[in-house]
Amino acid sequence: MELDREWVLYLLLNHQPADRPLWLPMAGLSRAKLLGANLQEANLTKADLSEADLSKANLRGANLTGADLTAADLSGANLERANLEGANLSRANLQEANLEGAILLRVELKGVDLTRADLSYALMPDGQRHP
Repeated sequence: MELDREWVLYLLLNHQPADRPLWLPMAGLSRAKLLGANLQEANLTKADLSEADLSKANLRGANLTGADLTAADLSGANLERANLEGANLSRANLQEANLEGAILLRVELKGVDLTRADLSYALMPDGQRHP
């Protein structure tokens, strides 16, 4: 079943912390404007978020396994304990993002800007924990 893009964007932008976590695997959200959206613990497995604006978004504990985040703006986003295993982050902007304890196994990091990003205890693509 194809989800209406405008309805999905409305849902994402109006999601409240007390609500149940969003469940939107394989959502087509390329170039979506989700600045500051609360996506805490959302399931966005294999979602297309390429070139999306997720700056300052709350993605704490979100499941982004296999998601396409190519050239996405995640500057200042909270990705603490998010699962990004197998995600494509090539050319993404992660300046000042919080990736503390995030799972980054098999993540494509080509051309990623990690300036002032917090990678404390993150599980890196090579399987090692960041100090």
